[in-house]
Amino acid sequence: MVSRRNLLIGGAVIIAGGGAAGAEVWRMGTMEDFEASIAPLRMALPVTPDAHDLIRFASLAANSHNTQAWQFRLNGDNISILPDLSRATPVVDPDNHHLFISLGCAAENLSVAAASRGMPGEVRFDPASGEISFAYTTGAVTDTALSDAIPVRQSTRGLFDGSTLNTADLGTLASTVRGSGVDLTLITDPALMGQVADLIATANSAQIADPAFMAELKHWMRFSPRRAMATGDGLFSATSGNPAMPDWLGPTVLDWAYTAETENKKTTAKIASSAGLAIFVGADETAASWVQVGRACQRFALQATAMSLKHAYLNQPVEVASLRPDLATLIGMPGRRPDLVMRFGRGAALPYSARRPLIDVIT
Repeated sequence: MVSRRNLLIGGAVIIAGGGAAGAEVWRMGTMEDFEASIAPLRMALPVTPDAHDLIRFASLAANSHNTQAWQFRLNGDNISILPDLSRATPVVDPDNHHLFISLGCAAENLSVAAASRGMPGEVRFDPASGEISFAYTTGAVTDTALSDAIPVRQSTRGLFDGSTLNTADLGTLASTVRGSGVDLTLITDPALMGQVADLIATANSAQIADPAFMAELKHWMRFSPRRAMATGDGLFSATSGNPAMPDWLGPTVLDWAYTAETENKKTTAKIASSAGLAIFVGADETAASWVQVGRACQRFALQATAMSLKHAYLNQPVEVASLRPDLATLIGMPGRRPDLVMRFGRGAALPYSARRPLIDVIT
Protein backbone atom coordinates (compact mmCIF):
# COMPACT_ATOMS: atom_id res chain seq x y z
CA MET A 1 0.00 0.00 0.00
CA VAL A 2 -0.50 0.43 1.51
CA SER A 3 4.07 1.09 0.97
CA ARG A 4 4.45 0.76 -2.81
CA ARG A 5 7.14 3.32 -3.79
CA ASN A 6 9.74 1.86 -6.11
CA LEU A 7 12.85 3.96 -6.42
CA LEU A 8 15.12 4.13 -9.42
CA ILE A 9 18.46 4.17 -7.66
CA GLY A 10 20.80 3.05 -10.38
CA GLY A 11 24.21 1.47 -10.08
CA ALA A 12 26.38 0.49 -7.18
CA VAL A 13 27.80 2.92 -4.67
CA ILE A 14 31.57 3.13 -4.93
CA ILE A 15 33.51 4.44 -1.96
CA ALA A 16 37.14 5.20 -2.81
CA GLY A 17 40.00 4.07 -0.59
CA GLY A 18 40.26 0.52 0.77
CA GLY A 19 40.00 1.29 4.48
CA ALA A 20 37.29 3.86 3.96
CA ALA A 21 35.31 1.42 1.85
CA GLY A 22 35.40 -1.20 4.59
CA ALA A 23 34.34 1.34 7.20
CA GLU A 24 31.44 2.48 5.02
CA VAL A 25 30.22 -1.08 4.54
CA TRP A 26 30.41 -1.59 8.30
CA ARG A 27 28.36 1.55 8.92
CA MET A 28 25.76 0.47 6.36
CA GLY A 29 25.37 -3.07 7.69
CA THR A 30 24.76 -6.01 5.38
CA MET A 31 21.72 -7.63 3.85
CA GLU A 32 22.64 -10.80 5.73
CA ASP A 33 22.40 -8.85 8.99
CA PHE A 34 19.09 -7.35 7.92
CA GLU A 35 17.54 -10.65 6.89
CA ALA A 36 18.68 -12.31 10.12
CA SER A 37 17.11 -9.48 12.14
CA ILE A 38 13.66 -9.83 10.56
CA ALA A 39 13.55 -13.64 10.47
CA PRO A 40 12.19 -14.13 14.04
CA LEU A 41 9.09 -12.03 13.31
CA ARG A 42 8.30 -14.23 10.30
CA MET A 43 8.59 -17.57 12.05
CA ALA A 44 5.66 -19.98 11.70
CA LEU A 45 2.74 -19.55 14.07
CA PRO A 46 2.96 -22.04 16.97
CA VAL A 47 0.37 -24.81 17.18
CA THR A 48 -0.85 -23.27 20.42
CA PRO A 49 -0.17 -19.54 20.06
CA ASP A 50 -0.47 -16.97 22.79
CA ALA A 51 -1.67 -13.40 22.29
CA HIS A 52 1.85 -12.20 21.49
CA ASP A 53 2.13 -14.73 18.68
CA LEU A 54 -1.16 -13.51 17.24
CA ILE A 55 -0.04 -9.88 17.44
CA ARG A 56 3.21 -10.79 15.70
CA PHE A 57 1.19 -12.17 12.78
CA ALA A 58 -1.13 -9.14 12.84
CA SER A 59 1.88 -6.81 12.56
CA LEU A 60 2.95 -8.45 9.28
CA ALA A 61 -0.03 -6.85 7.53
CA ALA A 62 0.28 -4.45 4.62
CA ASN A 63 0.42 -0.82 5.74
CA SER A 64 1.02 2.52 4.10
CA HIS A 65 4.70 3.59 3.82
CA ASN A 66 5.40 0.78 6.33
CA THR A 67 4.75 3.29 9.10
CA GLN A 68 2.98 0.61 11.17
CA ALA A 69 0.65 3.23 12.60
CA TRP A 70 -0.89 0.89 15.15
CA GLN A 71 -0.72 -0.07 18.79
CA PHE A 72 -2.03 -3.30 20.30
CA ARG A 73 -3.59 -3.68 23.74
CA LEU A 74 -4.22 -6.95 25.59
CA ASN A 75 -7.13 -7.56 27.94
CA GLY A 76 -7.70 -11.24 28.69
CA ASP A 77 -9.01 -12.91 25.54
CA ASN A 78 -9.46 -9.57 23.81
CA ILE A 79 -6.88 -7.90 21.57
CA SER A 80 -7.43 -4.28 20.56
CA ILE A 81 -5.81 -2.44 17.66
CA LEU A 82 -5.58 1.31 18.12
CA PRO A 83 -4.51 3.98 15.62
CA ASP A 84 -1.14 5.57 16.30
CA LEU A 85 -1.59 9.04 14.89
CA SER A 86 2.02 9.93 15.64
CA ARG A 87 2.85 7.73 12.64
CA ALA A 88 0.31 9.26 10.28
CA THR A 89 1.33 10.57 6.85
CA PRO A 90 -0.68 13.78 6.52
CA VAL A 91 0.53 14.75 3.04
CA VAL A 92 -0.21 11.54 1.16
CA ASP A 93 -3.05 10.56 3.52
CA PRO A 94 -4.67 13.73 4.89
CA ASP A 95 -7.90 12.06 6.08
CA ASN A 96 -6.19 8.94 7.53
CA HIS A 97 -7.82 6.80 4.86
CA HIS A 98 -4.71 4.66 4.36
CA LEU A 99 -4.14 4.50 8.11
CA PHE A 100 -7.53 2.90 8.82
CA ILE A 101 -7.16 0.57 5.86
CA SER A 102 -3.84 -0.52 7.37
CA LEU A 103 -5.58 -1.20 10.70
CA GLY A 104 -8.12 -3.31 8.82
CA CYS A 105 -5.30 -5.28 7.21
CA ALA A 106 -3.85 -6.00 10.67
CA ALA A 107 -7.29 -7.01 11.97
CA GLU A 108 -7.72 -9.50 9.13
CA ASN A 109 -4.33 -11.04 9.80
CA LEU A 110 -5.26 -11.33 13.47
CA SER A 111 -8.61 -12.95 12.69
CA VAL A 112 -7.14 -15.38 10.15
CA ALA A 113 -4.23 -16.40 12.39
CA ALA A 114 -6.49 -17.04 15.37
CA ALA A 115 -9.00 -19.02 13.31
CA SER A 116 -6.22 -21.25 11.99
CA ARG A 117 -5.51 -22.39 15.55
CA GLY A 118 -9.10 -22.96 16.63
CA MET A 119 -9.42 -19.54 18.27
CA PRO A 120 -12.10 -17.82 16.15
CA GLY A 121 -13.37 -14.41 17.13
CA GLU A 122 -15.30 -11.36 16.02
CA VAL A 123 -13.77 -8.11 14.79
CA ARG A 124 -15.54 -4.98 16.00
CA PHE A 125 -14.83 -1.33 15.21
CA ASP A 126 -15.64 1.63 17.45
CA PRO A 127 -16.01 4.74 15.26
CA ALA A 128 -15.80 7.04 18.28
CA SER A 129 -12.32 5.91 19.33
CA GLY A 130 -11.08 4.37 16.08
CA GLU A 131 -10.33 1.18 18.03
CA ILE A 132 -10.68 -2.31 16.60
CA SER A 133 -11.33 -5.11 19.08
CA PHE A 134 -10.97 -8.83 18.54
CA ALA A 135 -12.32 -11.21 21.18
CA TYR A 136 -11.38 -14.81 20.56
CA THR A 137 -12.84 -18.04 21.90
CA THR A 138 -12.55 -21.76 21.13
CA GLY A 139 -13.90 -23.30 17.94
CA ALA A 140 -13.19 -25.08 14.68
CA VAL A 141 -9.88 -24.74 12.86
CA THR A 142 -10.26 -22.73 9.61
CA ASP A 143 -8.21 -20.53 7.27
CA THR A 144 -5.01 -22.55 7.67
CA ALA A 145 -3.80 -21.88 4.12
CA LEU A 146 -4.36 -18.16 4.52
CA SER A 147 -2.64 -18.13 7.89
CA ASP A 148 0.37 -19.94 6.45
CA ALA A 149 0.52 -17.19 3.81
CA ILE A 150 0.82 -14.37 6.38
CA PRO A 151 4.61 -14.53 6.96
CA VAL A 152 5.21 -15.12 3.23
CA ARG A 153 3.02 -12.31 1.85
CA GLN A 154 4.78 -9.19 0.68
CA SER A 155 4.12 -6.21 -1.57
CA THR A 156 6.44 -7.32 -4.38
CA ARG A 157 7.47 -4.21 -6.30
CA GLY A 158 9.38 -5.89 -9.12
CA LEU A 159 8.31 -6.97 -12.58
CA PHE A 160 6.04 -10.00 -12.85
CA ASP A 161 6.36 -12.63 -15.59
CA GLY A 162 3.48 -11.48 -17.81
CA SER A 163 1.51 -14.73 -17.54
CA THR A 164 -2.28 -14.66 -17.28
CA LEU A 165 -4.66 -16.29 -14.81
CA ASN A 166 -7.45 -18.62 -15.81
CA THR A 167 -11.10 -17.97 -15.01
CA ALA A 168 -11.11 -20.34 -12.05
CA ASP A 169 -8.17 -18.62 -10.38
CA LEU A 170 -9.70 -15.20 -10.92
CA GLY A 171 -12.93 -16.51 -9.39
CA THR A 172 -11.06 -17.79 -6.35
CA LEU A 173 -9.48 -14.38 -5.82
CA ALA A 174 -12.80 -12.58 -6.26
CA SER A 175 -14.54 -14.90 -3.79
CA THR A 176 -12.40 -13.59 -0.93
CA VAL A 177 -14.20 -10.24 -1.02
CA ARG A 178 -17.79 -11.46 -1.29
CA GLY A 179 -19.93 -10.59 1.69
CA SER A 180 -17.45 -8.03 3.00
CA GLY A 181 -19.40 -4.95 1.91
CA VAL A 182 -16.52 -4.03 -0.39
CA ASP A 183 -16.85 -3.93 -4.17
CA LEU A 184 -14.01 -5.43 -6.19
CA THR A 185 -13.24 -4.81 -9.84
CA LEU A 186 -10.79 -7.18 -11.50
CA ILE A 187 -9.25 -5.86 -14.71
CA THR A 188 -7.38 -8.22 -17.02
CA ASP A 189 -7.97 -6.52 -20.37
CA PRO A 190 -4.65 -4.97 -21.47
CA ALA A 191 -6.31 -1.91 -22.98
CA LEU A 192 -8.22 -1.11 -19.80
CA MET A 193 -5.12 -1.81 -17.70
CA GLY A 194 -3.33 0.70 -19.91
CA GLN A 195 -5.96 3.34 -19.17
CA VAL A 196 -5.48 2.79 -15.44
CA ALA A 197 -1.73 3.04 -16.01
CA ASP A 198 -2.25 6.44 -17.63
CA LEU A 199 -4.14 7.66 -14.54
CA ILE A 200 -1.38 6.32 -12.30
CA ALA A 201 1.23 8.16 -14.35
CA THR A 202 -0.72 11.43 -14.12
CA ALA A 203 -1.07 11.07 -10.36
CA ASN A 204 2.54 10.01 -9.94
CA SER A 205 3.74 13.08 -11.83
CA ALA A 206 1.66 15.35 -9.61
CA GLN A 207 3.00 13.78 -6.44
CA ILE A 208 6.64 13.90 -7.48
CA ALA A 209 6.20 17.59 -8.35
CA ASP A 210 4.94 18.30 -4.81
CA PRO A 211 7.83 19.19 -2.43
CA ALA A 212 5.74 18.30 0.63
CA PHE A 213 4.99 14.84 -0.75
CA MET A 214 8.64 14.24 -1.52
CA ALA A 215 9.73 15.43 1.92
CA GLU A 216 7.30 13.04 3.60
CA LEU A 217 8.37 10.16 1.37
CA LYS A 218 12.03 10.87 2.08
CA HIS A 219 11.29 10.89 5.82
CA TRP A 220 10.10 7.29 5.60
CA MET A 221 12.87 6.05 3.28
CA ARG A 222 15.55 3.74 4.65
CA PHE A 223 18.65 3.39 2.48
CA SER A 224 20.99 1.17 4.50
CA PRO A 225 20.38 -2.20 6.17
CA ARG A 226 21.58 -0.79 9.47
CA ARG A 227 19.07 2.06 9.38
CA ALA A 228 16.24 -0.29 8.38
CA MET A 229 17.16 -2.57 11.29
CA ALA A 230 17.41 0.31 13.75
CA THR A 231 13.99 1.77 12.96
CA GLY A 232 12.13 -1.45 12.09
CA ASP A 233 9.89 0.56 9.79
CA GLY A 234 9.84 2.62 6.61
CA LEU A 235 10.57 1.91 2.97
CA PHE A 236 13.93 0.15 2.68
CA SER A 237 15.30 0.57 -0.86
CA ALA A 238 16.41 -3.09 -1.08
CA THR A 239 12.82 -4.28 -0.65
CA SER A 240 12.02 -2.59 -3.98
CA GLY A 241 14.87 -4.37 -5.75
CA ASN A 242 17.22 -1.39 -5.55
CA PRO A 243 20.69 -1.29 -4.02
CA ALA A 244 21.31 -0.36 -0.42
CA MET A 245 23.58 2.63 0.12
CA PRO A 246 24.87 4.92 2.86
CA ASP A 247 22.16 6.94 4.56
CA TRP A 248 24.02 10.19 3.89
CA LEU A 249 24.00 9.47 0.16
CA GLY A 250 20.50 8.07 -0.27
CA PRO A 251 18.51 11.34 -0.19
CA THR A 252 20.82 12.92 -2.78
CA VAL A 253 20.48 9.95 -5.11
CA LEU A 254 16.71 10.01 -4.55
CA ASP A 255 16.55 13.64 -5.65
CA TRP A 256 18.54 12.82 -8.77
CA ALA A 257 16.94 9.53 -9.80
CA TYR A 258 13.31 9.65 -8.65
CA THR A 259 11.72 11.51 -11.54
CA ALA A 260 8.25 11.34 -13.04
CA GLU A 261 9.64 10.14 -16.36
CA THR A 262 11.62 7.24 -14.95
CA GLU A 263 8.97 6.17 -12.44
CA ASN A 264 6.17 6.29 -15.01
CA LYS A 265 8.16 4.13 -17.42
CA LYS A 266 8.80 1.61 -14.69
CA THR A 267 5.18 1.60 -13.55
CA THR A 268 3.91 1.09 -17.10
CA ALA A 269 6.24 -1.88 -17.48
CA LYS A 270 5.12 -3.35 -14.18
CA ILE A 271 1.46 -3.12 -15.09
CA ALA A 272 2.15 -4.67 -18.49
CA SER A 273 3.90 -7.57 -16.74
CA SER A 274 0.95 -8.18 -14.41
CA ALA A 275 -1.88 -10.66 -14.82
CA GLY A 276 -4.39 -8.04 -13.75
CA LEU A 277 -5.42 -5.17 -11.52
CA ALA A 278 -7.72 -5.29 -8.50
CA ILE A 279 -9.54 -2.11 -7.49
CA PHE A 280 -11.31 -2.05 -4.13
CA VAL A 281 -14.21 0.32 -3.38
CA GLY A 282 -15.74 0.58 0.08
CA ALA A 283 -19.36 1.27 0.93
CA ASP A 284 -18.77 4.88 1.92
CA GLU A 285 -16.10 7.37 3.05
CA THR A 286 -15.96 6.51 6.75
CA ALA A 287 -13.27 4.98 8.93
CA ALA A 288 -15.51 1.94 9.48
CA SER A 289 -15.70 1.37 5.73
CA TRP A 290 -11.95 1.83 5.32
CA VAL A 291 -11.31 -0.83 7.96
CA GLN A 292 -13.53 -3.19 5.94
CA VAL A 293 -11.57 -2.35 2.79
CA GLY A 294 -8.37 -3.21 4.64
CA ARG A 295 -9.76 -6.55 5.75
CA ALA A 296 -10.97 -7.37 2.23
CA CYS A 297 -7.75 -6.42 0.46
CA GLN A 298 -5.62 -8.27 3.02
CA ARG A 299 -7.68 -11.44 2.59
CA PHE A 300 -7.36 -11.06 -1.19
CA ALA A 301 -3.59 -10.68 -0.82
CA LEU A 302 -3.33 -13.72 1.43
CA GLN A 303 -5.33 -15.81 -1.02
CA ALA A 304 -3.10 -14.62 -3.85
CA THR A 305 -0.02 -15.55 -1.81
CA ALA A 306 -1.48 -19.00 -1.06
CA MET A 307 -1.85 -19.43 -4.84
CA SER A 308 1.85 -18.54 -5.34
CA LEU A 309 0.93 -15.14 -6.78
CA LYS A 310 2.57 -11.80 -6.02
CA HIS A 311 0.94 -8.42 -5.61
CA ALA A 312 1.82 -4.75 -5.09
CA TYR A 313 -0.08 -1.50 -4.59
CA LEU A 314 -0.30 1.38 -7.06
CA ASN A 315 -2.45 3.83 -5.13
CA GLN A 316 -1.45 7.11 -6.72
CA PRO A 317 -4.82 7.78 -8.43
CA VAL A 318 -6.70 7.26 -5.16
CA GLU A 319 -4.25 9.51 -3.30
CA VAL A 320 -4.66 12.42 -5.72
CA ALA A 321 -8.24 13.45 -4.99
CA SER A 322 -8.84 15.14 -8.34
CA LEU A 323 -8.24 11.85 -10.17
CA ARG A 324 -10.53 9.63 -8.09
CA PRO A 325 -13.62 10.48 -10.18
CA ASP A 326 -11.79 9.50 -13.36
CA LEU A 327 -10.83 6.14 -11.87
CA ALA A 328 -14.35 5.58 -10.53
CA THR A 329 -15.84 6.27 -13.95
CA LEU A 330 -13.31 4.02 -15.65
CA ILE A 331 -14.40 1.04 -13.51
CA GLY A 332 -18.11 1.81 -13.88
CA MET A 333 -18.67 3.24 -10.41
CA PRO A 334 -19.19 6.99 -10.94
CA GLY A 335 -19.74 8.92 -7.74
CA ARG A 336 -17.91 6.37 -5.60
CA ARG A 337 -14.47 6.73 -4.02
CA PRO A 338 -11.98 4.05 -5.11
CA ASP A 339 -9.91 3.00 -2.12
CA LEU A 340 -7.06 0.82 -3.38
CA VAL A 341 -5.39 -0.25 -6.61
CA MET A 342 -3.42 -3.50 -6.56
CA ARG A 343 -1.63 -5.35 -9.35
CA PHE A 344 -1.17 -9.10 -9.19
CA GLY A 345 0.62 -11.83 -11.09
CA ARG A 346 3.47 -14.29 -10.94
CA GLY A 347 6.99 -13.14 -10.10
CA ALA A 348 10.05 -13.56 -7.94
CA ALA A 349 10.15 -12.59 -4.28
CA LEU A 350 12.16 -9.61 -3.02
CA PRO A 351 13.60 -8.98 0.45
CA TYR A 352 10.93 -8.63 3.12
CA SER A 353 10.28 -5.34 4.87
CA ALA A 354 11.12 -4.77 8.53
CA ARG A 355 8.71 -4.63 11.43
CA ARG A 356 9.07 -3.00 14.82
CA PRO A 357 9.61 -5.33 17.80
CA LEU A 358 6.49 -6.32 19.69
CA ILE A 359 7.61 -4.42 22.78
CA ASP A 360 7.23 -1.21 20.76
CA VAL A 361 3.71 -1.91 19.48
CA ILE A 362 2.00 -3.39 22.56
CA THR A 363 0.75 -0.81 25.03
